[in-house]
Amino acid sequence: MATDFYKILGVSKDTSEEKIKKAYRKLARKWHPDINPGNKAAETKFKEISEAYDCLGNQGKKALYDEFGKDGLQAGFDPGKAREHSQWEGFRQGEQRANSEGFGRYQSYEDVFGDIFGSGMGASGFRSQSPARGRDLQHDMTIDLVSALRGFETELSMQKAKTCDLCGGSGNDPNSTLSTCAYCGGSGRLNVAEGPMHFTKPCPHCQGHGQTGKPCTTCGGSGQVSGTEKIRVTVPKGVKEGSKVRIAGKGESGSSGGQPGDLYLIVHLKPHPFLKRTDDDLYMDVPVTVREAMAGGSIDIPTVDGTVKLKIPSGSQTGKVLRLKGKGATNLKTKTRGNLMVKLVVKVPHTEDPEILSAIQKMDGMYKEDVRSAIRI
Repeated sequence: MATDFYKILGVSKDTSEEKIKKAYRKLARKWHPDINPGNKAAETKFKEISEAYDCLGNQGKKALYDEFGKDGLQAGFDPGKAREHSQWEGFRQGEQRANSEGFGRYQSYEDVFGDIFGSGMGASGFRSQSPARGRDLQHDMTIDLVSALRGFETELSMQKAKTCDLCGGSGNDPNSTLSTCAYCGGSGRLNVAEGPMHFTKPCPHCQGHGQTGKPCTTCGGSGQVSGTEKIRVTVPKGVKEGSKVRIAGKGESGSSGGQPGDLYLIVHLKPHPFLKRTDDDLYMDVPVTVREAMAGGSIDIPTVDGTVKLKIPSGSQTGKVLRLKGKGATNLKTKTRGNLMVKLVVKVPHTEDPEILSAIQKMDGMYKEDVRSAIRI
């Protein structure tokens, strides 16, 4: 069943941008892995919600999704070519001028979308003579929260298709003698339809190259082989759940001398036992003693940048939130820092010492009113 981003977020196409954002936040709070630790179903649901909002929360992506569905979100998608084909298809059906070979230049829907996405390949596997850019690749990367906050460099080993070294991507055995294709006369294309528009397809005998020879013994004529590549990756400070890290030129190799695509790493974060991130702010519960809460003082607080001193006001209660400005997460766009919000949790010691218990009894007399007087049901 096709994914429907609107159903996932529970909104309609005419829902305002602000309401879409509110719907996303409500669902994200419900299904966030931090709220549902160890729940794989919740983790999957959260990823679906994030993917849906990444599309519908961006006006440009939303417009493409509304017009073309998820196909419009793929890297390299060409809306102009998609609309051009749609217009042609409507004309073809209206005039009934298609011949027995199907879609004219396009042998099948796979051929059509091969052109729309710039892959240079149709369902038959025949590669265009003109250079075609390689596809973009996406891979998931799971890291811990602190590494995401600090940023880091790492090296990845990836299995990917690359241009065959022996034939240079042509698919022909370099030691064989090439001759002009007798079927297309060296053009690499064959006419397949007549009518108001001219349609062709890659020549199936020379695979669109205009020349024929023996297939390359290494790649079998495909022009590509599987290989392992080590890639150096820099993950910037402040990446969060769902962030995309682009590594230019590390996607699939292009065909016929075309440029390679890009590699996109989709970041996923492991829950942290003490820290939680909301937007660019970090939140942490910090225990304090009864004396520290009553008399005040300074305590050491661990941060992403190292240990800092935090002043505790006298008379602090459990739940009081103190702010360490600029000690939060880095915003990827503005490069500014959020804040670290510290919530105090007063810890009471366990003791049966009569002297301590007597002092606590006296302390009760210092309350000016019943501490539970405001509680109502």
